[in-house]
Amino acid sequence: MNVVNIPVSDMKGRRPDGDGSVQVQLDPNLKIGKAKVFAVYGKGGIGKSTTSSNLSVAFSKLGKRVIQIGCDPKHDSTFTLTKKLMPTVIDVLEKVDFHSEELRVEDFVYEGYNGVMCVEAGGPPAGTGCGGYVVGQTVKLLKEHHLLEDTDVVIFDVLGDVVCGGFAAPLQHADRALIVTANDFDSIFAMNRIIQAIGAKAKNYNVRLGGVIANRSAATDQIDKFNEKVGLKTMAHFPDLDVIRRSRLKKSTLFEMEQSPELDLVQKEYLRLAAALWAGTDPLPAVPMKDRDIFDLLGFD
Repeated sequence: MNVVNIPVSDMKGRRPDGDGSVQVQLDPNLKIGKAKVFAVYGKGGIGKSTTSSNLSVAFSKLGKRVIQIGCDPKHDSTFTLTKKLMPTVIDVLEKVDFHSEELRVEDFVYEGYNGVMCVEAGGPPAGTGCGGYVVGQTVKLLKEHHLLEDTDVVIFDVLGDVVCGGFAAPLQHADRALIVTANDFDSIFAMNRIIQAIGAKAKNYNVRLGGVIANRSAATDQIDKFNEKVGLKTMAHFPDLDVIRRSRLKKSTLFEMEQSPELDLVQKEYLRLAAALWAGTDPLPAVPMKDRDIFDLLGFD
């Protein structure tokens, strides 16, 4: 096991990622390498997988070699890229009694639309195990099979709100964390917690806040108000369009849907976002708010 729980008291010479917590620590041998690594977070159901998959395609349209890693037990991060639910890393490891040396690349990596390589890390059974272990095993397999050596971009698509050190594990690999949010209180409340998690991981790892992706929102007034208060910036805005909903039902990325003026604008926004992320973004030193202060900040007078 390459990703382990280390009590704070045992972390000699290191600052704890979170006060009073038991953290999942990164095996130093599991560093991804030269690829640019992005971790996509946000409230459950906010559209992280849709955003991640279309961003992966946008990077591939720019000529980049992309791996998307879904980090959710329901393993549906990549199905618009592959057109079906793929087996998870945990699924295939169980079949070989966790002897990873018996696995072939084609057992856990699947090529999706426009050459995007797709991996579903999955997660432990409900109420057992640790998501951080799953992330660590996935990166270990990719390194053992030399799949990261020629990769330009890695995107981790991570399940909802960050409440445990295990599912914050992708932050230990990422260069930039991106937060998907809508223009509503619950999404912004979750975003504030994610800022806290990123700040905790930034003590010991290279991850920094990259920016906010406004999704499923006609307006951004509440997002703008929060961003100004904590020090964030919106990098892209995707409105609540029916074509986006239909793309998921059709198991397709937005780049495969029938063209229309509104879809053309969305595709261009994804390509613009990918180009901006590839060019590099300045880290955002955001300061999270107290829960009660968010209640006071948001909403109309």
